[in-house]
Amino acid sequence: MSEQDSGTPTPPPPGAIVWHDLTVPDADGVADFYRAVCGWSSEPVAMDGYNDHAMTRADGEVIGGVCHARGVNADLPPTWLVYVQVADLRASLDEVRARGGEVLREPHSLGSYGEMAVIRDPAGAALALMGPPRDDG
Repeated sequence: MSEQDSGTPTPPPPGAIVWHDLTVPDADGVADFYRAVCGWSSEPVAMDGYNDHAMTRADGEVIGGVCHARGVNADLPPTWLVYVQVADLRASLDEVRARGGEVLREPHSLGSYGEMAVIRDPAGAALALMGPPRDDG
């Protein structure tokens, strides 16, 4: 995500792929695997009593995360989860339900980056949806 002059992240356009996460039981070992195979580096991301990994390309761009299957990620299968930007997260979740999908994780805040939810489509594939920060004011 880019940043406006104020330092607040500017949401990408709807439909853009904005992030990738891999959730596995042993994130440390798998992060080592991707460092060797893909040439990525990683930075620790402090969680509640453990670290996940932000994976970074050689040019310094952070491209995704490798996460432990703990906490909010405990129920996610070991697969790469793609995050797609949507204009209105709640409207998109209504469409998921209306079209035979399932909401696996209800919306939760990622601070200034917005809100995210995890869905399963009618074929069984999981996808994360990102919406802009919610203005409850």
